[in-house]
Amino acid sequence: MKPLTSLLLALLFLSSQTVLSFKRDEFRNCNQTPFCKRARARSRSPGGCTLTPHNIAISNGDLTATLLSEHEDQIRPLILSLSVYHDGILRLKIDEDYDHSDPPSPKRRFQVPDVITPEFDSNKLWLQRLSTETLNDESSPSTVVYLSDGYDAVLRHDPFEIYVRDKQSGNQKLISLNSHQLFDFEQLRVKKEGEEDGENWEERFRGHTDTRPYGPQSISFDVSFYNAEFVSGIPERAMSLALKPTRGPGVEMDVEPYRLFNLDVFEYLSESPFGLYGSIPLMISHGKEGRSAGFFWLNAAEMQIDVLGDGWNAESEIDWVKQKRIDTFWMSEAGIVDAFFFVGPGPKEVVRQYTSVTGRPAMPQLFSIAYHQCRWNYRDEEDVENVDAKFDEHDIPYDVLWLDIEHTDGRRYFTWDSMLFPHPEEMQKKLAEKGRHMVTIVDPHIKRDDSFRLHKEATEKGYYVKDASGKDYDGWCWPGSSSYLDMINPEIRSWWGDKFSYKNYVGSTPSLYIWNDMNEPSVFNGPEVSMPRDALHLGGIEHRELHNSYGYYFHMATSNGLLKRGGGNDRPFVLSRAFFPGSQRYGSVWTGDNTADWEHLRVSVPMILTLGLTGISFSGADVGGYFGNPGPELLVRWYQLGAFYPFFRGHAHQDTKRREPWLFGEKNTQLIREAIRVRYMLLPYFYTLFREANTTGLPVMRPLWMEFPSDEATFSNDEAFMIGSSLLVQGIYTEGKKYASVYLPGKELWYDIRIGDAYKGGKTHKLDAAESVPALQRAGTIIPRKDRLRRSSTQMVNDPYTLVIAVNSSQVAEGELYMDDGKSFEFLHGAYIHRRFVFANGKLTSINLAPFSSSKSQFSSKSIIERIILLGYAPGPKNALIEPANQKVEVELGPLMLGERRGSSVVTIRKPAVQVSDDWTIKFL
Repeated sequence: MKPLTSLLLALLFLSSQTVLSFKRDEFRNCNQTPFCKRARARSRSPGGCTLTPHNIAISNGDLTATLLSEHEDQIRPLILSLSVYHDGILRLKIDEDYDHSDPPSPKRRFQVPDVITPEFDSNKLWLQRLSTETLNDESSPSTVVYLSDGYDAVLRHDPFEIYVRDKQSGNQKLISLNSHQLFDFEQLRVKKEGEEDGENWEERFRGHTDTRPYGPQSISFDVSFYNAEFVSGIPERAMSLALKPTRGPGVEMDVEPYRLFNLDVFEYLSESPFGLYGSIPLMISHGKEGRSAGFFWLNAAEMQIDVLGDGWNAESEIDWVKQKRIDTFWMSEAGIVDAFFFVGPGPKEVVRQYTSVTGRPAMPQLFSIAYHQCRWNYRDEEDVENVDAKFDEHDIPYDVLWLDIEHTDGRRYFTWDSMLFPHPEEMQKKLAEKGRHMVTIVDPHIKRDDSFRLHKEATEKGYYVKDASGKDYDGWCWPGSSSYLDMINPEIRSWWGDKFSYKNYVGSTPSLYIWNDMNEPSVFNGPEVSMPRDALHLGGIEHRELHNSYGYYFHMATSNGLLKRGGGNDRPFVLSRAFFPGSQRYGSVWTGDNTADWEHLRVSVPMILTLGLTGISFSGADVGGYFGNPGPELLVRWYQLGAFYPFFRGHAHQDTKRREPWLFGEKNTQLIREAIRVRYMLLPYFYTLFREANTTGLPVMRPLWMEFPSDEATFSNDEAFMIGSSLLVQGIYTEGKKYASVYLPGKELWYDIRIGDAYKGGKTHKLDAAESVPALQRAGTIIPRKDRLRRSSTQMVNDPYTLVIAVNSSQVAEGELYMDDGKSFEFLHGAYIHRRFVFANGKLTSINLAPFSSSKSQFSSKSIIERIILLGYAPGPKNALIEPANQKVEVELGPLMLGERRGSSVVTIRKPAVQVSDDWTIKFL
């Protein structure tokens, strides 16, 4: 029977490949998803919620209440709690009352662990008193809780509603939940004797059946954002930054809700609400006055969200709200209500508030923010050596070379193909001698092979996810028959982390880091290429309850494994495809399996911007497109744009033609080389921004409206973006385009970073884009650079700096530079340099921002300032005086960018020779 079994498995594998290009009917729509179908049907009749709060009191510092319904079908009461936290954050929890339940609940509903940071929990403000008021023209009383200066939280009794009011704007609502009385909470139950099977107890899709042993358990409710012009967030999908309405007048009947369900989607479509590899249920609103607010629902089950167009409820008699607003409708298959309201008031404050809950982004190693070269697959050690040598031959810097699944022994992770990669340690050491690193792939599916030690050990310990019958779940992925570790279990995560030790991962070295792919998790023969919803995890948790968090826990376990490997002092680098709130603490993500076409180049920008808004700063898209063969022009344009992605990697499918940067003719090689060099030149600025993200949560790559929140012309612009607060970049998304129309916000000038030409803000300009994408420095800023070309970022560590000062109309500018050792955690103990550069009154001053540290950990640098460039300074100085050295230097004219053939000369001080770490002033005379 063995030959027949092998044939059947091969046929199964081949049939599974049909899901590897996007086919709409391979995935559920709302009508094929029972909870979504039910909830959407209910939402067409607002006013159906009959819950009212009772027994309102303070308990353990929270407002608590019991929610009771007048309907007889309420199985048990619901328990509500409202908690207030520092910085005006309101948390709402609603769950079933397990202590006063008749009949008793068959189990407890799943609450997502290990996402909210301990630091956030310690910032809880314990409520001391409640006040009861009858507000505005409402007929019933409300309970009011102080939230922060200027804001209150309001629990309206009848009808039940929760909202945040802004006392500074006449007690207007800011965010509300259940204003349209759409709240619904399906309660856990067991099947009654004699009750017929049906949608309540199982669901079917394309030949798959998932049991539902506790019946329907979905939750749905409406959330409204007031005085909002648009909403954004809830990644991941390939579409505009501002979310379009999915229901309402003028919206096509077949428009789907925005789906949040982590899936392995090959060749995904652009301009589609279809969910992709990761899910973050955070929505941010923004309005004309520059005001932003946010709503976050911590829930790991599948979620569907409607953005409701104006007039969606025209037939409803409910009209309690006179303010302009955007209504949304949130639906989840399972879990509890664990929701957070963020008051802003601006977009930066909302992101800071959200990341105070889920954690700030990890500080990356310096090498990881440079350029990465990847392909499925570099064939063998000789191929690796040749690619590495060609980068040097063509004077193109890079830092990391990647190996996909074919480097392993039969797709068994933590192994090497002994024929193709017989000397992995030597291969890595050759790269490390040039300051370069390697990344290998480690996916969550474990090959079911009794001779494979990892599988054997996991089986013996009972570490795999179980199927509905309690047996180890057996699915199909790259190795064939595979099982999946139950990463919700901390014990299993710790065990997995040990596998990255040098002893266990034979052939690995300190310069090797990790790539987690397929961790949605992807199961080729599963429903929707995913794990069945009735699979079982630790404590009987159903997979439907935690699906969207599976990749998060896998990412966490891998990152912690590298942390262990390095003795706790080597910053991990782990790239993950799946993500969830909190993923920013463990590494980077990318936008998955995109395609080599102009539309995917364009949509990469709003995708990355959305990730940044939802906490994930370290993200990027595959340069050149993963599928297909880009023409030379598309590839060049992608490198020119990708050089500004926070995560910058070229990657390609095994069926594509080779596309290393030197394979498209000398002219195109030159343009790609220049694009990559710009990234290396700006590494000090990028690294400083990553430190800002690490301390504040603010994204590296930002929508224009984050920096210019009151400029309405920026609201719909998601083809240009800011890098930090100082650089604006406009991509080119059309073949053959030599010029670009670029809107420059604000009232100050903008300077072309290559040639120094100045352009007025508040206008749209036609800019030359024949050989590069427009990139402009904002007046009033100072950008640090490194201009010397090296093979890798590691070799640039001691190189001198250039400061580019672009003064504003007041002849003032400022900027920052952050430095540390680029790899360890010593910066947490004060081992770093942080300088602020201020130019005012014709004088440049270097100011120390690092607090005094008595720690033994210190960081020093021998780097000096090699050039100071001054853009837009009116007097035209001849000399400058450096203090405290009392040294006079000449001011001359020179190029803005070394090697740039275009543009006029700019005011320059060459070799002022001041230490980057010192206090000093330079006065222009």
